[in-house]
Parts: sequence; C-alpha cells; structure tokens
Amino acid sequence: MSKKIAILCFLLTFMPFFLSAQHKYWVFLTDKDGVDFDPISYFDIKAIERRLLHNIPLNDITDYPLNKQYVKAVKEIADTLLQQSRWFNALAVYASPEAADKLLDLPFVDSISPINSRLQLASIEHNEVPEGASEMNPQQLAFLKNQTTHMNGNLFHEHNITGEGVRIAVFDAGFPSVDTHEAFAHIRDNKRIIKTWDFVRNRENVYRHSVHGTSVLSCIAGIYNEIPMGLATNAEFLLARTEMVLREPFSEEENWLAAAEWADKNGAHIINSSLGYLYHRYFPDNMDGRSSLVAQAAHMAARKGILVVNAAGNEGQSQWKIIGTPADADSVLSIGGINPDTDYKINFSSFGPTADGRMKPNVSAYAKTLVAQRKGTGISFGTSFSSPLVAGFAACALQTNKNLTNMQLFRAIEKSGHLYPYFDYAHGYGIPQADYFLKSSPEHETRATFDFQLVDNELTIKTITWDYSEFEKSDTQYNKKSISQSENNNTPRYLYYNIQNPDGSLNEYFLIDMLDSKSISINLENLSAGQIVNVIYNGYYDTFHIKK
Repeated sequence: MSKKIAILCFLLTFMPFFLSAQHKYWVFLTDKDGVDFDPISYFDIKAIERRLLHNIPLNDITDYPLNKQYVKAVKEIADTLLQQSRWFNALAVYASPEAADKLLDLPFVDSISPINSRLQLASIEHNEVPEGASEMNPQQLAFLKNQTTHMNGNLFHEHNITGEGVRIAVFDAGFPSVDTHEAFAHIRDNKRIIKTWDFVRNRENVYRHSVHGTSVLSCIAGIYNEIPMGLATNAEFLLARTEMVLREPFSEEENWLAAAEWADKNGAHIINSSLGYLYHRYFPDNMDGRSSLVAQAAHMAARKGILVVNAAGNEGQSQWKIIGTPADADSVLSIGGINPDTDYKINFSSFGPTADGRMKPNVSAYAKTLVAQRKGTGISFGTSFSSPLVAGFAACALQTNKNLTNMQLFRAIEKSGHLYPYFDYAHGYGIPQADYFLKSSPEHETRATFDFQLVDNELTIKTITWDYSEFEKSDTQYNKKSISQSENNNTPRYLYYNIQNPDGSLNEYFLIDMLDSKSISINLENLSAGQIVNVIYNGYYDTFHIKK
C-alpha cells in the first residue's frame, strides 16, 4: 500500500494554512521491531491489577516503547520532538513542510498528519465568595451541601465511602494553590497526590498557571470547613497539566494522549477531563467518537480499563450546540450540566446526540458549583464542574465494588440516574444516585404516578396524585428518584417525555412543569407506527407504543 499524508478530507481546503503556519505533525511509524518491554518494572502495581481485572495482556504491543532508532532518525529531520505515543506508535513533532516530505520518505514512517485543534475549557465564569464558612449565610451553606447531596452523596459518606483506594487522574490547565490551599490539606497530609506532570513544559511542577484545574479538583475531593465539595475526599490523585490557555489560543491533543498513557502507567482507575476540542480542526459532523485523535486516545484508555469521565461542554447556546470531543466517544462517560436553581439542564450545557446518532450526554450533575480558587472559594459555572462531581461519585461507586470493570461501572452509573431508563439529549439518564450502589433499602414496586388515555388521535398523560403521609418514613422508594420538588410540599414538578424512533433515536423530547397542571396531551396525527412515547414522572416510568 502506498504511503500518504493522513489528513481528514475537509482539511485539504485549508492545507496552505496548515503547512505555512502551524508546522506541527503526527508521524506514525510502521512497527516496533526489535523493541524489548518489561511490564512488571514499567507499570505501577495498580495498573497491573487493573489489567488483570480486565483480562488485558501485560505484554500488549501497544504498551511497548517506540523503536529508539526510528525516534532518533525522526528527531534528526524534525525541528522539535514534542511527544511520543506508545499506544499509536507515533511522534508529535514540529517540522517544516520540506522536512515533513523527508520524514514521509523514511521506510519506517507509515503516514503523517498535521495537528491543529483548539481547546475549550468547559467553564464559563466565577464569582468570589467569602473565604470562611462562618461568613456564609444559610442559603450559601445549603448550596454547598446540595453540591453533593443532589447525587445522594451524603449516603456514601454515611457508609464511609469516600473513594479510598481509587486513583483519579485529572487533566487540566494548571493546579495553582493545590499545594497550599486549605481545601486540599487532607489530601496533602495523607500524601494522596501520587504523581504530577506538566506535559506543556515537561516538568513535575503543576502548581502554577490556570486555576481551572484547582477548581475542578475541588469538585472531586475538596473539603470546605468540614463540608465536602466533592465526594472522593480520600481518593488518590495524578495531576496532569495538559493545556496552555493563558498565552496561546491553540492547545493540542497530543498532551491529552501523553497524559492518558502516563495515567495508565501510573495506575489510574478514572480520568477526569473537563476539556473539549472543537473549532479549527473539527466540524460538528466530526463529533462521531472516531474522527478526532483525542477520542481515539480516550477509547484506548477505556480499552486499558480506565473509566474516562469528560465534560459535555458549554456550547448549548452557541452555533456549535453539540458536545465536543472526546465527550463524543462511546466509551467516555459524558457529563451534562444541571442548573441547581431548577434541577434541569442549565442553558449553556451542550446537547447530544453525537454526529452518528448516539445518546449523549450519559448523565448530568450541577454546573453551578462552589469551587476552590487561588485564594478562598468562588461560585463557578460550567460542565467543567459537572464532570468532576461525577468523577468523584464514580470513585465512591467503585469503592463499593472493586471488582467492577470500567464499562460495568460506566453502565451502573447510567442506571443510577434519577431518570433511568428514560433518557434525552439534554440530561442523558439524569443525575446519578448513590443509593443505587448501596442497596440500602429493599426494592419496592414504584406506584404509578400517571396513566395514558387515548381518545381518537389524542394521547393524554394524566397525573395521579397520592398522599405521601400514607407511607412510612423509612419507605422512600416511591419518591427517591424525584429530584425536582416544589418548595412547600413533596409534589414533584417535572414530567419528562420523549418520542423515540424504531431505531432508538429520539424524534423530540420535552420537560413539562406540572406544578399547575394535571395532564398533558399529545397529538399522534404526525407520528408513525413503531414510534414510542416514553414518560417518567416522580420515579415512575412507562411507555406508549404507537400503532397505526
């Protein structure tokens, strides 16, 4: 097969720009002939345990290092060697167009691909609040507590489930003050930051640059005056600075890939990535979980047994609209944003589905949170903070059963969603709930909260009201999945329904505020046989199959 420069077709239009201005390439090699590898000395013990649990060979060729002679030859031609990828047998380099042609002529070079992508941190803004919890008013304290209790995370802590023994890698743009901030004192004191690496500057110190990573980490494991900001307060951490966003608008996927390989080597069970790649290399049609290098890297991390948790993005109000990559990958747990003031999708959270029609996001969490800043705390907005809230939740869920594989954990988190088995392209399966993993109460049949009435071509969904006082306090099955309630009583407000096509995709979906209504009607005239109306209200789920 003849060699070629491997470039996405749409890039051809912009080739002059890439070759004259960017000069950054992936160089893919043909083989790893003659390379030796000792997995026992290379991998952290947690990485070996993870491979054994997932039946992954310790001697997999994708883990072998690159051929040193090949690397040397590439380095002699290229201007700068940036990163090496064991998984993809590739090198990221700076090179002139003439040098790229010479590299392509090397017998062990399979293909060359230009690198040009733009990072989007999945955060919007933040506002400072008082540093001391004693200065917070009751409303602010309640907001902080709800940050974890909206996932029933208090149940995890009541059972002493705090992510202990679980190792989480956090990829971000910097972690200033994590080495001094009081919110992370418990992590430092217990030596739970296992390793750090700055992939931008190739050094260990990550405690500088963008505060974004500091805020993200606080949503996984921070403690604010004895109140948890995230659920995995006793987890272990690998902190990777993968992005440079303050001085340079372009930040590349090769650092994400390098960090993923590093996290794998150092025993990560979970990766949290509150990052996304959108413009300048990709179009919305490329958000198919396969087109981007970073999606392929995330998929490979999942193949290695790591649960990858990624923010869906904040493009819901922009022309882009849909989730970015690597949140588009089918093996990535993509997290949408919930507005804590309404308990449904926050306006900026990106929508699914993927370009190839798969459901995204998978689940959702609050996208307005109290986070650690360089000094003190602040209120921040973005799915950047939804993602680490779920990453911390995932660490606690994994602690309840260390024998879960990453994809078993992935599916279990989906099933724990307060809307499951209902889903839509705004909320996924809803907000994960801790009681799913604790099984702390016996299963009960959920009492119907609505019924279907069909008259001619009109389907009416009529709610059924019942008195909560007739149930014992210990019996919470009937309303345990109801997150949204009115202020003065236990009456659930929101009814969700969608129109599902025979292929599983959604034709449309709705959220209806039922506070002042007892029923809604759907005209079936424009619907087709085989479509399904899926409805969930106060934890009760039912379907209506359209037959014509």
